[in-house]
Amino acid sequence: MSTDDLPQARRLRRPTWRDPRLGVGLLLVGGSVALGTWAVRDAAATVEVYAAADALTPGDVVTGDDLLVREVRLGDDEDLYHLVADGLPERAVAVRTVGPGELVPRAALGGPDAVEVQPVVVDLGLSVPAGLEPGATVDLWLAPAAPVGGAAPSAEPPPDPELLVGGLVVAEILQEDSVIAGADGTSIEVLVPRRDVSTVLAALSGDGRLVAVPTMADTDRPAGGEPEETPDESPTASET
Repeated sequence: MSTDDLPQARRLRRPTWRDPRLGVGLLLVGGSVALGTWAVRDAAATVEVYAAADALTPGDVVTGDDLLVREVRLGDDEDLYHLVADGLPERAVAVRTVGPGELVPRAALGGPDAVEVQPVVVDLGLSVPAGLEPGATVDLWLAPAAPVGGAAPSAEPPPDPELLVGGLVVAEILQEDSVIAGADGTSIEVLVPRRDVSTVLAALSGDGRLVAVPTMADTDRPAGGEPEETPDESPTASET
């Protein structure tokens, strides 16, 4: 067999810019870099949001002095909270309870006309539940008055305690040294729906005794819990 009949060896050629494989590779690398950059920036994006310095209860007038500024990652929930960049609504009033340190939802603030409760002071005497504080919720019960001493015992059992109003928010604890508080113990200021105010006032003027029983249910909060807060690498919370 002559050398002319041998297959010609293929010579390796360097790829050039006209090689389509090189273009595809550059596109893949560029796309990966752009996607990674976008993901890092999106994960690190934070916004300044208002948080309650102390408990806010319905009817409280809210100003910048009542709030803190926190830098958090909200993601898709940004529209649910009051951003510092947007400021506060004019004549802002709390229409629902916000606990100390919690972010302030947009639904928690409104105008004075949006408040549908009225404060009523209830004297609890010495029967104050332990740990009761502003922002807690209680059920208000009416315990019937004890039989008057010396009266003939009745064959009928005494009436059972009656639930007057449930789920009332405690606005303030009034200690015995307060002018408003009862002389024999502590009073609380509860926020009563307007439709139930007459019922509570009638019970206050009667012979029975009002008892506040804390509820186990937590205050109303947006579903999903609090958004993730940025690490404390540098101080990001300060009073406005």
